[in-house]
Amino acid sequence: MELIDGKKVAGEIKREIAAEVENIVAAGDRRPHLAAILVGHDGGSETYVANKVKACAECGFKSSLIRFEDDVTEERLLEEIKRLNEDDDVDGFIVQLPVPKHISEQKLIEAIDYKKDVDGFHPINVGRMSIGLPCFKSATPAGIMMLLERYGVQTSGANCVVLGRSNIVGKPVATLMMQKGNPGNATVTVCHRDTRNLKEVCRNADILIAAMGRPESVTADMVKDGATVIDVGTTRVPDATRKSGFRLCGDVKFDEVAPRCSFITPVPGGVGPMTIVSLMRNTLLAAKGEIYPR
Repeated sequence: MELIDGKKVAGEIKREIAAEVENIVAAGDRRPHLAAILVGHDGGSETYVANKVKACAECGFKSSLIRFEDDVTEERLLEEIKRLNEDDDVDGFIVQLPVPKHISEQKLIEAIDYKKDVDGFHPINVGRMSIGLPCFKSATPAGIMMLLERYGVQTSGANCVVLGRSNIVGKPVATLMMQKGNPGNATVTVCHRDTRNLKEVCRNADILIAAMGRPESVTADMVKDGATVIDVGTTRVPDATRKSGFRLCGDVKFDEVAPRCSFITPVPGGVGPMTIVSLMRNTLLAAKGEIYPR
């Protein structure tokens, strides 16, 4: 069994990005600029945004954090999105999700200029990805693909099972795995709550991607010997032994499943760091105009 170290790979990619940014600045161009809108004070969102700001510094980017309280109106957020769309100094920006229930997440996503949509959530980017056109790919699925590539996991012709069909992970990673390319060219099955014979389907997987948000729901009897297991789950579960009072738990029962695998990602330290580095990579591509000419 080999552990897929997302933290290590993310560090390597950030150093590669930082070197490219310094070359850009040395040539007289400006630093890439990523902005983030954060609504309220959700603990998870605060942590994620802080990590993104830190990653910007490591990559040599300029970053901006725009904060609003929970009671901000949808109209005000749409005004801020419009301002960022029109700001030529901002290469890409994100709205940190979730937002309060009185605000439509989909309306915010669709209001973002798709050429600055470095989260890869806008319907235009999702549609272009689905037919194999250049686009900003959703950050977590793109990070998974980079991990598979850097660890030399054979995807062509492999049976890939994706657990979960969310718009953020399940659907886009399934799309990327079935696309022509390397990594890619897999035969993909997407499972959900109504899937019959789930354990049997999973046991057929050469690559199992768990993205359900159900802690430790993937057990050893669902995984065949030699499989590659990618655990996307990051659920906070109570843990009285931790100072924080909780720990992050993946969708995979790691200690039980790991001995059966060729490759497996831990939680934390697996897919999570790659999500952020994918966002950095999309921001660099936006600044260079490589996906959509500026």
